[in-house]
Amino acid sequence: MFANRTNWDLSINRLSEALATHRAAAKPLLDLTISNPTECGFVYEEEEILRAFANPSVLRYEPDPRGMRSARLAVAKYYSDRGMPVEIEEIFLTTSTSEAYSFAFRILCNPGDGILIPAPSYPLFDYLADVQDIKLCRYPLLYDHGWQIDFHALEKLIDERTRGVIVVHPNNPTGHFTKAQEMAALNELCVKHEMALIVDEVFLDFTLENEAAKSLATNVRTLTFTASGLSKISGLPQMKAAWLIANGPAELKAQALARLEVVADTYLSMNTPVQLAWPTFLEQRHKFQGQLMERVRENLSELDRQLASQNACSRLKMEGGWYAVIRLPVTVDDEEFTINLLQTRNVYAHPGHFYDFPGKGYLVISLITPERTFADGVTALLSYANS
Repeated sequence: MFANRTNWDLSINRLSEALATHRAAAKPLLDLTISNPTECGFVYEEEEILRAFANPSVLRYEPDPRGMRSARLAVAKYYSDRGMPVEIEEIFLTTSTSEAYSFAFRILCNPGDGILIPAPSYPLFDYLADVQDIKLCRYPLLYDHGWQIDFHALEKLIDERTRGVIVVHPNNPTGHFTKAQEMAALNELCVKHEMALIVDEVFLDFTLENEAAKSLATNVRTLTFTASGLSKISGLPQMKAAWLIANGPAELKAQALARLEVVADTYLSMNTPVQLAWPTFLEQRHKFQGQLMERVRENLSELDRQLASQNACSRLKMEGGWYAVIRLPVTVDDEEFTINLLQTRNVYAHPGHFYDFPGKGYLVISLITPERTFADGVTALLSYANS
C-alpha cells in the first residue's frame, strides 16, 4: 500500500521511551538538549516583529518563483554586510533549509544517485535522502586537537553516481568551520568528478572567534548551493523562512538557476506575510544573536570550570554553533549512559551515536540551555560520570 521510500523503522528508541516514561511520571528534568530558541528565555523585539505583519500588501498575491524581491534584497544585504556580495537573481526563498536541500537534490540527482555527507553530523539527512530517492555516503571527520575532513576516505567513496558533497559550515554538532585549504581541496574534487558542493550555513553567525566567519556562498570554482535561514540566524523557527543560493561557473550556474526556477515555480511555497516581514525579521537578528552568544559563552565557561575539577570527562574543541561535545571514558556505552543518567539523575542529554560519532563515549549538549538548568545539569552529569 505504501512506497518503499517510507519503510522506516518507526519504533521508538530506548532513550526516547525512557524520556516519555520520565515525563509521564512528572519527575523533575534537567534538559541539556533544548535547542528551540523560542523556549530558552531570550527577549525578542515583540512589537516590531508583530508590526511587520500589519501590512496591507498581505492581501495581494503576486507570486515570484524566486521569492519577493524585497525579501531577497534583505538576504543580499545580509551577505553584503559581511563583505560578500550575492546577486538577488542567485537567491531562492524557501520555507526551510530542508526544502532548500530538496530543491538542490531534485535538480542534481536521479533516483539512486548519491550524495556525500559528513559524519558526525545531525540526523536530518537520512530522511531527506529517502524522500528524494537518493543514497547517502558518509565521509569521516577526524578529530586531532580540532576537526578536519578525511579527504583520503572521502575520495574513495566517490563513484560514477555521486552527484554532490554536503558541507555543514560550521558543523552541527562538532562546531568546526570548513577551512580555506579544505575548500580548495573540495573544489578540486568537485571539478575533477563533476560534482556539486552543497553548503549548510545555518549556524554561520554563531562563531566564538572575534571576526565574523566567511560564508562559502560566493564560491565560483564549482557549482555551489548554499542554504541558510531565519530559524537560527534570527531565532525564529516558527516563521519558516530560509533560502538557497546557487553560484559557480557561469554556464553551470545559469543552468542551475533555470532549473531551480521551474522547481520553485511548481511549489510556490513561500507565503506573502512572512516575505513582507522578512527584512524586519532579518534585521532583528543582531539583538537576538548578542543574547544567544552571551549565553553560549557563559555556559561554555561553566562547563569548562566544572570539567577542570574532575578527571573522567573532557570536551572536544569547538569554534562555533550551539552545542558542546563531551568525551566520556572510552569504555562507556553512550546510550546506556544517557538512559541511566536520565533515570538516576533526572538529566537528559543526547548520545553521540545520534550524530554518527565513531565508537562509544560521546555526549552532545546544548549551550543555549538556560544557565541555571545548564549548570545544575552539568553538575549532575559529571557527578554520575565520575561515580
